[in-house]
Amino acid sequence: MVKFSKELEAQLIPEWKDAFVNYWQLKKQVKKIKVSRVPKQASDADYGVSIFDPIRFVAKKISDKLFNFDNKLTEIIQVKSKIRENSEEEEIYETELVQLFSEEDEVRVFFERLDEELNKVNQFYKTKEIEFLERGEILNKQLQILLDLKQILNDRRWKNCLSKQKSSSVPSSWSSTPRNSDYGSDNSAELSATPTSTELTQTDEAIAALERNGVSFTNTATRGKTKKGKPKMAMRIDIPNNTPTRTISAVTSMLWEDLVNNPKKEGPGEFINRKKIQCAEKMIRGAFVELYRGLGLLKTYSSLNMVAFIKILKKFDKVSNQQASASYLKAVKRSHFISSDKVVKLMDEVETIFTKHFASNDKKKAMKFLRPRQQKESHMVTFFVGLFTGCFVSLFSVYALLAHLSGIFSPSTEMDYMETVYPVFSVFALLSLHLFMYGCNLFMWKSTRINCNFIFEFQPSTALKYRDAFLICTTFMTAVVGAMVLHLILRANNFLPSQVDAIPGVFLLFSIALLICPLDIFYRPTRYCFIRVIRNIVCSPLYKVLMVDFFMADQLTSQIPLLRHMESTACYFLAGSFRTHQYETCKTGRLYRELAYVISFLPYYWRAMQCARRWFDEADVNHLANMGKYVSAMVAAGARITYANQQNHLWFSIVVVTSVVATVYQLYWDFVKDWGLFNPHSKNLWLRDELILKNKSTYYFSMALNAVLRVAWVETVMGFHKISYVESRLVDFLLASLEVIRRGHWNFYRLENEHLNNVGKFRAVKTVPLPFRDADSDG
Repeated sequence: MVKFSKELEAQLIPEWKDAFVNYWQLKKQVKKIKVSRVPKQASDADYGVSIFDPIRFVAKKISDKLFNFDNKLTEIIQVKSKIRENSEEEEIYETELVQLFSEEDEVRVFFERLDEELNKVNQFYKTKEIEFLERGEILNKQLQILLDLKQILNDRRWKNCLSKQKSSSVPSSWSSTPRNSDYGSDNSAELSATPTSTELTQTDEAIAALERNGVSFTNTATRGKTKKGKPKMAMRIDIPNNTPTRTISAVTSMLWEDLVNNPKKEGPGEFINRKKIQCAEKMIRGAFVELYRGLGLLKTYSSLNMVAFIKILKKFDKVSNQQASASYLKAVKRSHFISSDKVVKLMDEVETIFTKHFASNDKKKAMKFLRPRQQKESHMVTFFVGLFTGCFVSLFSVYALLAHLSGIFSPSTEMDYMETVYPVFSVFALLSLHLFMYGCNLFMWKSTRINCNFIFEFQPSTALKYRDAFLICTTFMTAVVGAMVLHLILRANNFLPSQVDAIPGVFLLFSIALLICPLDIFYRPTRYCFIRVIRNIVCSPLYKVLMVDFFMADQLTSQIPLLRHMESTACYFLAGSFRTHQYETCKTGRLYRELAYVISFLPYYWRAMQCARRWFDEADVNHLANMGKYVSAMVAAGARITYANQQNHLWFSIVVVTSVVATVYQLYWDFVKDWGLFNPHSKNLWLRDELILKNKSTYYFSMALNAVLRVAWVETVMGFHKISYVESRLVDFLLASLEVIRRGHWNFYRLENEHLNNVGKFRAVKTVPLPFRDADSDG
């Protein structure tokens, strides 16, 4: 049977861990009470053994039963509730000992701590309950405005009125005084028509509902004139800034602007309008899903804490030989986190609303969104991971043997092989290694209960698990080594070089086709998520930067050798060099040198642009400082490339200075900002106050390892001049692999720090942006 302490640790919400009952501390206090009873029991034993002991034992049992029977109505403790000073709503509980205990001091400390835990749980529950209730009210208003807008767009008579371009007969329900808005014209929209009240009935009702929400409609003149020479009139929607109502944001503003600019447009125009409404509907639907998830977490929080109070009071009763649990549990059951039913009612309301408006009254369909089922981990995945691992080891052994027998690395053929085949296969080797490290990260995050899916905003039902990452990794490596073996076999059978060297290109095209394949095979959600994130990175700073975006961009800064190999491979095949077997085409000339700079700069440039965008959105100067780190890395990378082409003392000095500055900058940011370590005032020497890993030496070792791997650039400057060309390329591959390993090592501590930030702020539910914003909060 699993102990409750382990069960609680496995089931509690990691981000709310500090708000749960500190069951472990209370257990320690119960043990102190137990220890304090030992001397008394020992003193009773000093009288020795007597023949009357059995009689005394039976008499004691009978007296205890009679005593407990007579005192069933006698309270051992009294739990009183009162309002905290300087607070009108916060209720606190205090326990008083009615009967004396032999261990009175320890018992008093126990109940004092128990009261503290009860008050803590109560207050946290109230805070979260109020937060979710307010969120529910906001979403109801959002949904009502969305329904009203959909009704206006779906009314065909409204579209007919738009085409008539009338400027008279304004319904009285539409005329109201315009109100100013903090956003000016951005929070208003114009409909280029003025229908009569007889033409619109349902639309009038929708507009009246919007007016009840604080939205006013006025008839105003617009640019241009009608065919009769009269000024065109338009219906203007104004949103007030002095009432707690929703204002039309970018999504809805674009919709109204499309109606203004294309009042007579049919077909495609209608599709665009509905597309924007669907976008707003998707945002509100996601917000309802997150609200429901948060309510479920709060319900779990309540039930787990209740069980914790029951368990710890039973332990106290057992140790003290008293029946105090009944009295205290009555107070616990009266407390707000148990007695309040607002969360359950709101969950039922969300289920009803979601089923009606987002699932076409299909309860089963609605619950698939609200309660998505976790995919069960299949043993088949584990089986195939082991199978492909064995295949990879076997094929690699065969490749090493064939390479030795065919003399592929002999001085006469090594240049040819390393320039044509090596770049393609090294790309997949580095990619597979990165996937392997990511699988290790997923395993460690799961083991330490770091909620990476919440941090990255992944769907738990489709997010990649560590076994899946290992499966992709082993599958790729098996395919890569298999292609390398096939390449050697065909070369040994005297196939033409142009035919043989096409194998890496075919393998590359197949991999790209699999990545963009629209069929629901081979982890399509993960593949499409990867493509979407890469798009966001490449288009920086046009897109708002999310955690997963800059996390992936950081991975790219560690894969510059991979990008360089991809560039040379693309040149080799696109320029047709594989037909002529002249790889020198892509290794010489001004274009090659310029591309070397571009490829080395791009990952750092993208990351710097993300920092600039985050500074623009959040106005946090730390993002500018972070951008400086990537600028210094770009300068250092450019100096190294220049030194490789112009090896003199001046450029050597420039490389050393720029690389040292960039390395120190990066190490500081790794330890202090990304990992949250190097805190001189921490209770853990030069670490941070909260640590997930129990062994502190692991953090010191990780910092030392990260520092060593950060200075691998020394080899690129010094170089090994007494080794062959193949050996130098293998050394480059080794250094690239070490950088990937360093990045995978960095990933764990980066997310650990982010998780602890969420724990400190009790963030367990994603805040979904809404299409209709509150004017008061934006003013």
